[in-house]
Amino acid sequence: MMKGALARRGYDWWWHSLVGADRETGELRPFFIEYYIINPALGGKTPVLGQLGENLRKGIRPSYAMIKCGTWGKASAVQIHNFYGVSEFEAARDRMDVLIGANTANETRLTGAAEVSEKDAAAHPEWMSDAGAMRWDLKVKKILSYDIDLGSSRLMRELNAFDMYWHVQGMLTQYAGTIFWNGREFAVRPETCCGYQDKNWGTDYTNPWVWLNCNNFRSERTGERLARTSLDVGGVLPRLFGVALPRRVVIAFYLEGELYEFNFSKAWTLPRQKLYCAVGKERVVWQITASTNKAKIEIDFSCPLDHMLRFNYENPDGAKNHNELWNGHHASGTVKLYRRTAAGFKLIDTFLGEMGGCEYGKY
Repeated sequence: MMKGALARRGYDWWWHSLVGADRETGELRPFFIEYYIINPALGGKTPVLGQLGENLRKGIRPSYAMIKCGTWGKASAVQIHNFYGVSEFEAARDRMDVLIGANTANETRLTGAAEVSEKDAAAHPEWMSDAGAMRWDLKVKKILSYDIDLGSSRLMRELNAFDMYWHVQGMLTQYAGTIFWNGREFAVRPETCCGYQDKNWGTDYTNPWVWLNCNNFRSERTGERLARTSLDVGGVLPRLFGVALPRRVVIAFYLEGELYEFNFSKAWTLPRQKLYCAVGKERVVWQITASTNKAKIEIDFSCPLDHMLRFNYENPDGAKNHNELWNGHHASGTVKLYRRTAAGFKLIDTFLGEMGGCEYGKY
């Protein structure tokens, strides 16, 4: 998406999150991998870091490719950033086919590695990185996808109408392979990876920022695990041509492959929603109710703060506004889905979710 004005003032990223099992202990641990580019037309052979003191003083905007990866866990959540000059970045226009240094991401495979030492993490605050080492080689199979439709349509993209765009090519994704994290080996298996992949791009980040995904559900009614049931929520304050729209999220829920959509841009479906997200003393909570002329959904999820990260991003102008952007992958809770009938809403089932990806922050 980095063409025209976005090439000089814009970002683009490809996000992947999944769960692996320690080959020795069986411990389940979630991981994330992100391939990222910002302001490519301003860069060259070396990364230009917006948070570097001299660049901040001079107002020099960032320009680099970045591998962002890491893991979540109780008191052990880590994000690693490795930076590359724009000359080491390549990407196809019509599909996910990305190269950053020796790190690759395409529709069927991810490979790469990133490492930051304790000494370098402390010496380089402009890296916005923790210390750690991670390496991965993963096969990819996308099972369910979701398109925002009007919000990411070709016309809206050509006009650069929104500050931030979102497309979910791998709302439910199966990964298979190996992750090495700080010397330990984790096996990633399709049936237990809870895999997810999406894409964001634009000129700035939404504020507030809401994301919630879960690919690990079981039915409260039957107790069975549901292999093709998936939740995705994204928003919350879209800006159209610089003007803030009402606070809204887009919700997609697949029930064993059947899509229930709650998209505020589709006025003909009579969308309604209530949204409450907050950071408490111990947990971040997402409580959302939405309805259309066909269905209603009630979402109640939370994630413990001591398992989460405060994610670090700078925007294309070099401003680091989001300093309380909480991100995790230990969200759990319930989804209640109702079908609209002549007599009102009738409960289809309550779905119990665990190991969900999540994000909330505002400034």
